[in-house]
Formats: sequence, C-alpha cells, structure tokens
Amino acid sequence: MYNQISGELLKGNEASRLARKLETLRLFLETADFSKLRRKSEKHLLAGKKVRFVIHAGNSQPEYEMKVT
Repeated sequence: MYNQISGELLKGNEASRLARKLETLRLFLETADFSKLRRKSEKHLLAGKKVRFVIHAGNSQPEYEMKVT
C-alpha cells in the first residue's frame, strides 16, 4: 500500500490527499506495536475470520480500528 500511494503521489494524482495518507501510513508503520496487533487479531484469525486494521490520522499519532468479518 505504501508503494502504491507513493507511486500515485509521484504521478501528481490528488497530491494533497495522498500526501496525508502516506504520512499517516508512515507514522503508523514506525510506531505500531505489531506484537499487540497480532495478539488482538489472533483469536479471530484462528476462528477463520478476516481481520482488517483501518488506520486513521489521530491528533499526535495514527489511530487504528480493528474490523472482523
């Protein structure tokens, strides 16, 4: 996803919106506790469910929401 957004940004498509998305994604990748995210999602994955984490720009750092389907 990071590479896809970077590529679109380099092409000049919707630069402002994509720049914000890219920065939010970069901050999330740098600050997320992936062990914690794995622990939170593991029981759902073992039950055969799909788990997605939706990233939102927060006040000081990105926030996320776990969606299970």
